[in-house]
Amino acid sequence: MDITIHTTPLPHDDPEASVAFYRDTLGFEVRQDVGSGKMRWITVGPAGQPETSILLAPPAVDPGITDDERRTIAEMMAKGTYGWILLATKDLDAVFEKVQAGDAEVVQEPTLQPYGIRDCAFRDPAGNLVRIQEVA
Repeated sequence: MDITIHTTPLPHDDPEASVAFYRDTLGFEVRQDVGSGKMRWITVGPAGQPETSILLAPPAVDPGITDDERRTIAEMMAKGTYGWILLATKDLDAVFEKVQAGDAEVVQEPTLQPYGIRDCAFRDPAGNLVRIQEVA
């Protein structure tokens, strides 16, 4: 089988802040920006990797979601427990410095984990956990 990961979604509650974070702090390209106001679906991805994207999407817009479910999603986003993603880089220290300088909420500084992976973690403007691990 030939299956790849093409796009993975992450919620946003402030499209401008999310675009600024993924474009300006992480250096991702903005590939599509559809909608208006807070109801925007924004596709971003790493430069030079057009086959891999993140879809920044407004949460809980599905008409099949109840008001209680919308409240739960909003509460989880506020706590930073709704969305997360794992990224990778060859130079973790340089990426960490750039992200930290961009004023992101640092969750964990670069650390060698007991299972052999060196990584760091921070939150994007919507509260999503972004982990970045170092790869060779």
